[in-house]
Order: sequence, then C-alpha cells, then structure tokens
Amino acid sequence: MNIMGIVNVTPNSFSDGGKFLDPRAAIDHGRELIAAGATILDIGGESTRPGAEPVAAQEEWGRIADVVAQLSGEVPVSVDTYHASTARRAVEAGAAIVNDVTGGQGDPDMFSTVAELGCDYVLQHGRGNARTMNGLASYDDIVGEVRSELLASRDAAVAAGIKAESIILDPGLGFAKVGEQDWEVLRGLGAFLGEGHRVLVGHSRKRFLANVAVDDERDVATATISAFIADSVWAVRVHNVAATATAINVAHMLKGN
Repeated sequence: MNIMGIVNVTPNSFSDGGKFLDPRAAIDHGRELIAAGATILDIGGESTRPGAEPVAAQEEWGRIADVVAQLSGEVPVSVDTYHASTARRAVEAGAAIVNDVTGGQGDPDMFSTVAELGCDYVLQHGRGNARTMNGLASYDDIVGEVRSELLASRDAAVAAGIKAESIILDPGLGFAKVGEQDWEVLRGLGAFLGEGHRVLVGHSRKRFLANVAVDDERDVATATISAFIADSVWAVRVHNVAATATAINVAHMLKGN
C-alpha cells in the first residue's frame, strides 16, 4: 500500500494552513515526508475544508509551481486541484496524478484535460462545494448512494476519454459527510473495492475522528485506521506519515507479513 503524504501550500488548510506556504518550506516538508515513508506526495494550493473560499487557478499554480517541479523529480507527485489548467501545468511540470476532490464537477474541462494528459486521476465523491457540502449530507443509504454517485462520475470520466485503469476512486470522507456518516463509509469500504479500480482513502485529522481521539490525538486515530485498511486499499492520504508508517509496520509484524 502507498502512503500519500500531504503538502498543503496554503494559508488556511484546516490542519496546517500557513506552515508551508513558502515554497522552500513546502519542499523541505515534502522531503521530510519522503524520509518518513511517503511513497507519493499530494501537493495542493487551495484549501477545500468546509467553508473555505475558492482560489483562482493562477494564484493556486503560483503557490505550487516550484514545489511540484522540484519534488516530482524525487517521488511520484499528485496535484490536489479541481482546476483543469492547474492540472495541465502540474503534469507538464512532472506530476503523475491529478487528485480532484470535485469528481470533475469543479471544472467542465477537467475530464477532457486528464484524458489528453493520460495521467492517473483520483475521482473523489462529494456534493456541492466547500461552502455548501455540509448542507447536502443527507442520505437514506449512505454507502449505496456514495457508491452509485461515484460510479456515475466514473462512467462520465470514461465516456470523456479517461482510461478506466487510470481512475482511482476516493469515497470522499468529510465531503458532504458528517460525523457518523464517515464511519459508515469506512465500515462499508468493501463496496468500493470490487469495481476494478484502485481506492484511495483520505481520513487524516478529519472532524469525524474527534469522538475517538483522546486529547484530540487525531494522528493516532488516523494511523490506526490506516493500519486496519492497509491490506485493502491502494493508498491512504495522511499528514503524519511517520505515525501511519509505524502503525502499518506493527500490523504487518503481528500478521507475520
């Protein structure tokens, strides 16, 4: 399984906003994550936390351009963006993956751009945008509905020319999901594993962990989930790579892997 380390080149990300806004600080942080065990880095220039305001594509690219160009020569890089122009620039600069939290809904040119680029594409489930998604978190059967909506987006992506084998599914924890709903999706993760696609889970430090994290130790909760699902998914997306790598190593030792 891959550990995707998060590099937020933003002033307002929910967990570490502003810490790595300077490109040199972001590059150094990326290298620290690689040393800790990250096999992929996910680099983003816009916060998509609930309530966050959008950032213009030009400003987004200005934040991450040097970071993508430098780190993509050291490890596979994913660019966290819903802007097709940023996706194109990042892949041309060396990125191997486009991670789109809107599942193609944020930019009508995204699917055709990814199809042309031929890169891997993380297709995430969500509803609405950062300002509206919490109000759209209403489901009768959350696992079934998230699965069907995600596969409908998958079908649209394939119809637009993206190769099925290039698509990585992400059930979108925290995106139009609140509290217990995220736990339900995690418990039903098997529903997303039999579609012939790799699966990415992004649970790191998210709000739903607060009810199990003593003294708000969300990195411990994150690492524990990572260890539980390590044998099932293609990758986990985390802030604290060392904690997750340690938890996975312990699980493997106990299983005799």
